[in-house]
This record gives sequence, C-alpha cells and structure tokens, in this order.
Amino acid sequence: MTASNNAHASPAAGDPDRLRELEASQPRAIHGSWARRAIPIGAVLAAIAYLVFSVFYFEVPRVIREARFDLIELYALDLYAYKVHVTKEVGEPEAVTVQLEGSRLSEYDEPPAWVSLSGDTQTVDLGDSGSVTMQPGLVTIRPADAKPIRVRATEDGVKVLSGDVPDRLQISELKVDARLDTWARVQITKSKVEVHRYFLGWANFFYTFDSELKGKSLGELVDLAFFSDKRLSFDMPNWQFILAEFWGNPLWQHGAIFWAMVQTLIMAIVGTLCAALIALPLSFAAAYNVNPLKGVRFGVQRLFDSLRAVDHLIWSLIFIRAFGLGPLSGIFAFMFTETGTFGKLFSEAVENIDRREPEGVQATGASRLQKYRFGVLPQILPVFVSQLLYFFESNTRSATIVGALGAGGIGLKLMQTIQTRQDWENTLYIVTIIVLTVIAMDSISGWLRRRLIGAPESN
Repeated sequence: MTASNNAHASPAAGDPDRLRELEASQPRAIHGSWARRAIPIGAVLAAIAYLVFSVFYFEVPRVIREARFDLIELYALDLYAYKVHVTKEVGEPEAVTVQLEGSRLSEYDEPPAWVSLSGDTQTVDLGDSGSVTMQPGLVTIRPADAKPIRVRATEDGVKVLSGDVPDRLQISELKVDARLDTWARVQITKSKVEVHRYFLGWANFFYTFDSELKGKSLGELVDLAFFSDKRLSFDMPNWQFILAEFWGNPLWQHGAIFWAMVQTLIMAIVGTLCAALIALPLSFAAAYNVNPLKGVRFGVQRLFDSLRAVDHLIWSLIFIRAFGLGPLSGIFAFMFTETGTFGKLFSEAVENIDRREPEGVQATGASRLQKYRFGVLPQILPVFVSQLLYFFESNTRSATIVGALGAGGIGLKLMQTIQTRQDWENTLYIVTIIVLTVIAMDSISGWLRRRLIGAPESN
C-alpha cells in the first residue's frame, strides 16, 4: 500500500530541494496571488448579484403577487377535462338547458342522470363537489365541505343570504362566482344561473355530439364495420363511413390537423434540403485550402454570415409580404437561413480534411474535379449527412413557429386554438401531435445516420 502511494506521489513530495526549484521556476503556480484566487469567487458572487438584480428589475415579485392562479388552474383543467353547462334563465322556471362546453350545437335532448328536473325545482348533483338546487328566485349551493350558501337571484340583482360566506365565493353587485373545487363551479347573475361540472377526458374526440356513432364502443364499431347488415350510408361501406366520420370530425379536425402537420414537415424538409444543396458547392468556394482567391472567399463567407444573421422568423415575415400566406414563404425562410448555417459548417469541414487523400487522388492523374470528388467529398460526407439529418429534426420544431406567423401548417392551427381561449384541449392535442412527430423525426434521423455513416448505436 505504501509503495502504491509513493508511486503516485508528486516528485517534489519529500524532496525539499526539488520543491525549492519548483518554487523558483513556477512561483505563480506554487504561490498564487490572492487576486487570482478571488476571481472564481468574484464570478460566482457577480452571477448571484445579477440574478437578484434581474428579479427586481423585471418586477418578478409583483408579477407573482398579481398572477391569477385561479385562471391558470382553470386553463390547465381545460387541457385534460371537459365541462357540461347547466343553465337556467332567471324568471323562467322551466328554461333549463344542458350543453356540452356551453355550445348550442351540443345540447342534450334529455338531461343526464345527475340533473334532476322536478317542477319549479332543479337539482344538479356535482358528485364529490356537492350539489346545487335552483328554485324561482333562490339558488342553494351545498358544498361538500361547507355549510349551504343561499343566494337570491332575481331580475333586480343577486344577493347572498347566507351569513357564513367562504373566501372562495367572489361577490359583486352583478355576479356571484362560487368555485366549489377543481371540478365544479357556479356563476349567478341577475339574468341566469350557470353550473359547470367538469369530467376527465376529451369530449367528442372520436365522433361529434350528433353523430349516430357517438358513444359506441370499439366492439360495436367493429361489428358495424364488418359484420352488421345495417347500412350507415348509401354512398359508402360501413367501415369507410366510420373512418370518414372520425376523419372529418369538425370539432377536433383530425384530417385537417394531419394535413397541416404534413405541410409543416414539407416546409421544414424541402427548405432544409434546398439549403444544403446550395451550400455544399458554395462551401468549397469559401474554404482556403480549395479556393486560392482571397476576395472570392471573403465574399462567400460574408454571404453566409449575412444569411444566417437574420433568423428564419424574420425571413418568413419578409417572404409572407412577398408571396403571401402559405408554406412557400416558410420554405424560402428556411432555405435562406440554413444556407448560411450549412455553408459555414461545410466550409469548416472542408478546411479540416486530411490533405493526403486528395493529394493521393491527384497523384494517380485525376482531374481537379475528380480530386475533390474522390479525395474531399468522402471526408465531409459524414458531416454533411449528420448535420442535414439534425436540421431536419430541428426545423420541424421551428416550422411550427413559422407557420404560426402565417406560413400555414400545424403552427397556424395551434395559434387558432390558443386565440379562442376555450379550446385548450385542442391545443394539447396539437402539441401532442407535434411532440410525437419530433420524436419520430429524431428516431428516423438516428436510424438513417447509423445506416449511412456508421454511427455507433446509442444506449
């Protein structure tokens, strides 16, 4: 054990003369100044001070204090749940409607089992959240974990009659807003009473509210498609009708979203591929070991700098003004930006090649073009393929943002769902499609990279 420690010990350890020689030859390494030692500590303190300054400069405490966390919770709930509206007009005892997401196109012909209509009294069972009873001029809210809350609702206004009003009840002269819990909400105004009950899932994802296929199980659909004698449509077979009803769902727009995603992929792939094909020959003109003309090299290199200095988002806005809305603007935006990026990457790869290979090809009597074809191109081909496949994947994500600006595709669909502030479940659906597409592109590009350039298998 001692021998091993001595073998790894410093040559100066235990040798005063050797230590004095090192101190004489390298005094700054042995006895560094306090200023040099304080630099790392000062850098850390400066970073902390900058973060603290940023927090107060951008008024982060005020933003957090004024944030509407109730709205954040509500929007988050809309991502993975749907709600049913039970609405009663004040002053009209029988005017009660039950609608999915408050849409007139999705109104129940018969109220669900948890809505009870008995003469002038209507009771809405909210499950674990409690219940609501609506009577002429009176609404009684019964939370599961609190005393009942009685509210007078007339055409003259609303008034809370209960003495014990919880903090989660927002009261104004014109409105009472009671959030019983995450899954239930009651809003009372002088004109109507609305009860919202949330359910987990995406409503009407497969078939619309008025479709004759609504509510059928997978087994029932299979039976209708292949074994039933019942004809669902005289224009097409049952299996085709079942697929068409799903594909053409006007609420979820499965078909439109699919083709928008295809448009986004075309935008990213065509723009990136065109950029690579343009940049490859130009990269030879920008490499000092290929092009001896310094002025030409300087011009091509500055062209690459200029193209990639302007982000593809800016290019897309420019081309939208030139060509109008559509994927052509996105293709040109990617082509311009990535030409500059690929040009720099490829030219640096050309400059870093092993010169012995093209010299060997030239020694066989090959022409100048053959020298670059067989001596240079095979060396940069792995870089070319690797970078091209990476940018295919990266620009698929970027094409979503370009599309949102007006170039079309899935980005435009995503922006439309965000702007309505009501279709957050559609937003999550589209985001899920984008994520799955990017994952698929990453897997395909990794497989192609391994097949084409022999990249090692990743763990």
